[in-house]
Amino acid sequence: MKSVKLMGAALAACALMAGTAFAAPREAAPTAFDPIAHQRVVEVSEQLRCLVCQNQSIADSNAELAVDLRNQVIEQVKAGKTNKEIVDYMVERYGDFVLYKPPFKANTVILWLGPVALFLVGLAAFYLNLRRRKSAVAKTVRPLTAEEKARADKLLSGDKE
Repeated sequence: MKSVKLMGAALAACALMAGTAFAAPREAAPTAFDPIAHQRVVEVSEQLRCLVCQNQSIADSNAELAVDLRNQVIEQVKAGKTNKEIVDYMVERYGDFVLYKPPFKANTVILWLGPVALFLVGLAAFYLNLRRRKSAVAKTVRPLTAEEKARADKLLSGDKE
């Protein structure tokens, strides 16, 4: 019975390892024919956030939407549009959230101040918890009686009872 379980575990491990071969990174496809156009595509793609991954630019992401957005950037670069025109088009279509570094405006204030607010809330919770524990310990500690104090003094001085 143990050998069947062991064989099953080994088979599962082999299947898992075989599955990782499909997760290997693919070779990057060329984005443009002209090296200058390629550099522009990379620059614009690094400014735009992958709307699926959210923590990657479309230059770094392999999500389907990121690939589509990169292809749109390539087409617009080939059409002769400037980097600003391409970025403005994407913002018009997807909103400020598509920018990897969104501008500080009323509708993006949460993106900029949210992490600071969360840090301050966490710091306040830590401080209040620490203070509560300190007061709980202070309530449970009682002063030593004269007998306990004398015994402690004897122990500290090295005398044995």
